[in-house]
Amino acid sequence: MFCDQCGTQLEHGQRFCNRCGKEVKGPVFFAAPRPGRVAGHVRLLGILWLALSALDAVAGIVAIIVSSWVFGPNGPAAEAPSFIRPLIATGGILSLAKACFGFLAGWGLLNRQSWARSLALAVGVVSLFFHIPFGTALGIYTLWVLLPAHSEEEYEKYQKVGAA
Repeated sequence: MFCDQCGTQLEHGQRFCNRCGKEVKGPVFFAAPRPGRVAGHVRLLGILWLALSALDAVAGIVAIIVSSWVFGPNGPAAEAPSFIRPLIATGGILSLAKACFGFLAGWGLLNRQSWARSLALAVGVVSLFFHIPFGTALGIYTLWVLLPAHSEEEYEKYQKVGAA
């Protein structure tokens, strides 16, 4: 028997769950516990990080091409102020760097790597401010899934289940 709130295994005839304190009422079914919040969302989180990172990579490549072709010495906007070209190129390089870290975070989450939680949290915080609105939404979702105190313990359990 398992608690239908937290998934802890219960003894026959037990009236309260030892872990969460929920009263056991009515018939108790013999079933596997529900996956926790991390286990239920980490796969989707990894896929979303891969997708957003693909968009970041495309945007970075386009920005670098535009900075060198359009604002280059022979480009159509060669008369633009001199700070425009390096500004756009720097933005493209930063977007490519964010894409690399996002790809690593997504791959790590999908493969249950121990370092992936920390990297995803770091990239999620950066995305809150620099990739509005999609990065902001994904950053909030990442923080909601991985940041609470019990999420670290749950991610470690999830990681160990995948390694077995």
